[in-house]
Amino acid sequence: MKLKVVFLLVTTLISQGCVLTKIASVPMRLGGAVVSIVPGVGNSAHDAIDTAAEGVDDIPI
Repeated sequence: MKLKVVFLLVTTLISQGCVLTKIASVPMRLGGAVVSIVPGVGNSAHDAIDTAAEGVDDIPI
């Protein structure tokens, strides 16, 4: 029983970092998709936001 609880806690802690970075990067990517509609500056703004979101995904939490 104790082994199952320890395994569950370790699994939760390992996967938590991935979830936390996705919580931050998904709204950034959605905002970039909305901004990309704007003629002229939309694509460059989308690329900048996408680069920042990739940086957030790479944070080792």
